[in-house]
Amino acid sequence: MSDLDSPSVPDLDGASSVEVRTSASPALIPTIRAVASDLAARADFDLDAISDLRMAVDEACATLVDIAAARSSLLCTFLVRPDRIEVHAVVETGNADVKVSTDTFGWRVLQTLADDVAVDHAASADDSGSTVGIKLTKHAGDLPR
Repeated sequence: MSDLDSPSVPDLDGASSVEVRTSASPALIPTIRAVASDLAARADFDLDAISDLRMAVDEACATLVDIAAARSSLLCTFLVRPDRIEVHAVVETGNADVKVSTDTFGWRVLQTLADDVAVDHAASADDSGSTVGIKLTKHAGDLPR
């Protein structure tokens, strides 16, 4: 296949993108946690950063699985850059009013483990539900916060 025949790949600014989709089930969170850990190790993160990312992904996914609609999926996108990994985890909810609580101990743990963390909500066009996501960034090594 020549370069002209190859499918178009979006320019990710030197980053690699990995997506993992599973059922929104607590039993499958270790799979996503393992992917996060492997990606960080391959990107030469230090051991503390790998551990922090693994635990942050676990906490984010557990938080989202708790509010996911029945039979919904959990989509985790990892954007691996030379100095950091950006994670976006998303679930569908059955109710547009469902929100991630940011005043819990789990949220404080997540803020401590990740360098940046945010919640995003998107309502469906017909108000039958929404998607809720958590975005987090973890840098390869210790950076001042």
